[in-house]
Amino acid sequence: MVTKAQDYTKTFQDMMGAFPMDMGAFQEGFKTYAAFGEKMSKVALEAAEKSTEISTAWTKATLSKMGDVSKMKAEPTEYSKSVTDFASAQAEMTSESMAAFAEVAKKVQMETVELMLAAGKTATEDMTAAAKKAGDEMTAAAKKVTTTK
Repeated sequence: MVTKAQDYTKTFQDMMGAFPMDMGAFQEGFKTYAAFGEKMSKVALEAAEKSTEISTAWTKATLSKMGDVSKMKAEPTEYSKSVTDFASAQAEMTSESMAAFAEVAKKVQMETVELMLAAGKTATEDMTAAAKKAGDEMTAAAKKVTTTK
């Protein structure tokens, strides 16, 4: 008497067929993730644009002030006054520019936190709905299997 080995492949195929997967949940998850990525990109691009504007304005103002420093002066003391005025103006522009950069960073931080909270809420809702749907489908499939025996 020879014993034949059990073919588990067929058993697993039958089991997986009895519990179908809804790929719609994966597609919705991908769409949600893509929308989140788009919103995060928008925040980053706006911050980069604003930072570039701040840097450009700062550079233009610095070059403008450098023009005053590089002009020929009639008296030697005018050179030291010109450099002192430039240093004073540069310190003020630096302070203003750093404050503007800080505002951009603060805005990015606030928007990022808002997006993360919204994404977490959406993900929780999606996972709950998907789990409920999967549970309902598995229950229906299990009932179907038990009623056919």
